[in-house]
Amino acid sequence: MIPHLALLLGLQLTGEVVARGLSLPVPGPILGLLLLLVIFAVRPGVATALRPTTRGLLGYMSLLFVPAGVGIVGHLDLFAQQGLALVLTLIGSTLLAIVAASLAFAGVARLTGAEDGGRG
Repeated sequence: MIPHLALLLGLQLTGEVVARGLSLPVPGPILGLLLLLVIFAVRPGVATALRPTTRGLLGYMSLLFVPAGVGIVGHLDLFAQQGLALVLTLIGSTLLAIVAASLAFAGVARLTGAEDGGRG
C-alpha cells in the first residue's frame, strides 16, 4: 500500500512541478492524473495493482463530510432561529470574497505586467 500511495503522491507532485515550472493554466493534480492515465495505458497492470489502495481511499472520503454534518445537526435550533440572517450572510460573504479575489487578481496582474492573462 505504501508504494502505491507514494506513486499517487509522486505523480501529483510531478504534475505540480510541471504546471508551475511551465506556468501552465492547469492545476498540478490534473496533470498528475493525466500522467497516471498514460501509465495505465502503457502498463495496464498498474491499474490492477492500485485498485485496492484507491478503493480504500475512496471508502474513507465520506469522513471528510462528517464534521460539517455534525455541526449542522448540532445547531439546528440556531439555524431555525437565525436562518434568514445566515443565508444572507453566506450570500454576502461569498459575493465579497469573489469581488476581493477579482480585485486582488487584477492588481497582481497589473503589477506583474500579465494583464493579457499570460497569453502573449
